[in-house]
Amino acid sequence: MKRKALALFSGGLDSILAVKVMLEQGIDVEAINFTSPFFMCKRSKEGCESDAVRAARQLAIPLKVTDLGIEFLEVIRKPKHGYGSGMNPCIDCRIFFLRKAGEYMAECGADFIITGEVLGQRPMSQRRDAMRLVERECGLEGLLVRPLSAKHLPATVPEREGWLDREKMLAITGRSRKEQMRLAEEMGILEYPNPAGGCLLTEPSFLSKIRDVFDHADQLDPRDFTLLMTGRHFRIGSLTKVVIGRNEPDNLALEEAVRPGDAQLRWADGSSPMGVVTGTIEPELLESAAKILLRYTKARLGATCAISVVRDGKETMLSVVHEFDEGRVEEFRV
Repeated sequence: MKRKALALFSGGLDSILAVKVMLEQGIDVEAINFTSPFFMCKRSKEGCESDAVRAARQLAIPLKVTDLGIEFLEVIRKPKHGYGSGMNPCIDCRIFFLRKAGEYMAECGADFIITGEVLGQRPMSQRRDAMRLVERECGLEGLLVRPLSAKHLPATVPEREGWLDREKMLAITGRSRKEQMRLAEEMGILEYPNPAGGCLLTEPSFLSKIRDVFDHADQLDPRDFTLLMTGRHFRIGSLTKVVIGRNEPDNLALEEAVRPGDAQLRWADGSSPMGVVTGTIEPELLESAAKILLRYTKARLGATCAISVVRDGKETMLSVVHEFDEGRVEEFRV
């Protein structure tokens, strides 16, 4: 009976190699990739296409892409096992991913799950004790195979049952990627992404913005986190923000992100970035947002300016004095 593995798949070199090891042992492989507002996509000529989509196409394996949703945001807000160097709860993330993969494993008819984890590669989630903890808490004991470090780990059910040949598994450890790169060349893997970040939860420049959303949200909304990669962010009320575009791509992204109830702002008398006010919008907060917007126009300080406000398809005009200098604006910046 031919066996099937479900691969937790990022599209990075490690996960590609893990799949290749399975394919070379005659195992059918299906991949699952999880998306969230914290995982930065990479743009191609076709648009925002993930490494996972490109790599699955090259490997000729089916790929299921699943958005993690609000449940995952709550895991990030209150992780059981704590954060890493930023707001990255790597152990909790790994447990969550594998639980979700375990649910899909039964649905897609897979016999076990594989990952591209390497023992000792990441300080928080890929220590030996952390890997045992993850396997225990995700409910996949014996069915979670890590092909790249398998010879340093206890034999799994697929190895003990003879579905996999343990001698053909790998024994990679540590943070160096020289062995992975050598194997990629040997296996004919010519294209793979460079090792890099990709998770906003580890990016110092985003941490204050992420904390701000968690601190001021009664109910978490993925859109609030997706917006963090666009524009300048200002907290003008406990439940109100204004986001102002820095360039034309930002302006277009903000226009696409507008929802019913949001307010779109532009200076009516000259060239202006897009400003989008989200959350609870009171008249005084709208005025503050307009004054912040004017800081990024060529309006003369002290001038009375007309601001176009579009909300739910209806435009009104707001008269505002341009009185916020740079120091005043910075008081609101997230």
